[in-house]
Amino acid sequence: MAAKEGEMAISTDDDAAFQTFYTEVKQIEKRDSVLTPAQQIERLTRPGSSYFNLNPFEVLQIDPEATDEEIKKRFRQLSILVHPDKNQDDADRAQKAFEAVDKAYKLLLDQEQKKRIIDVIHAGKENVEHMMEKKKKQLKKDGKVMVVEEDDPEMFRQAVYKQTMKLFAELEIKRKEREAKEMHERKRQREEEIEAQEKAKREREWQKNFEVTEHPPVYGLDVLMHSLATRSCCSAGWISSEGGSEQSAGNLK
Repeated sequence: MAAKEGEMAISTDDDAAFQTFYTEVKQIEKRDSVLTPAQQIERLTRPGSSYFNLNPFEVLQIDPEATDEEIKKRFRQLSILVHPDKNQDDADRAQKAFEAVDKAYKLLLDQEQKKRIIDVIHAGKENVEHMMEKKKKQLKKDGKVMVVEEDDPEMFRQAVYKQTMKLFAELEIKRKEREAKEMHERKRQREEEIEAQEKAKREREWQKNFEVTEHPPVYGLDVLMHSLATRSCCSAGWISSEGGSEQSAGNLK
């Protein structure tokens, strides 16, 4: 439910609101060119950063075509800048910023993950280009000049940024939904296992009690002979005792 609500929130973002956000981000990035710790911490922990930081190239502020060595160098720069030990006056946010930088770097170290991320970025660009083509076809059909706002390089960058962010957000929502589903399935299976174990235990106990009731214990031959001998002795003693009493009565006579 929460994932669906998040998806609806993303899909209903107002273009004007996004434009304001994008402008603010670019202003921050421009200021970040001097690489001050406070500005980097602000950028990496701003509201909505859980989604904005899904693109590791954006987190590290580096081009997708950057080499592994360039990525490593950029990671070192940012990790030093935002490290909690160097920002003790804002340690909590610095820790979050450091974790974002560290996560981004580790993702890009994994070549398979890196390829997937680049594929998403390329898909975002292709979506924008496809959208531009549709707009121009419609303009041509209407007999208008085939010029769209995305023809401007800066507007094109904004459109790609927006589309890429949406793609990363959609993938993250799907991932969370998949994890929730898998967790629910594991919980269900565990509950079924526990129930099966308890049922088997109850059946064993019932079977044990049934066998005791239907088939009383059968004692060994030695026990049986001892029991018979005990009874015989008791009977003989009683007869002897009775005979002795009669003899005593005769003597008295």
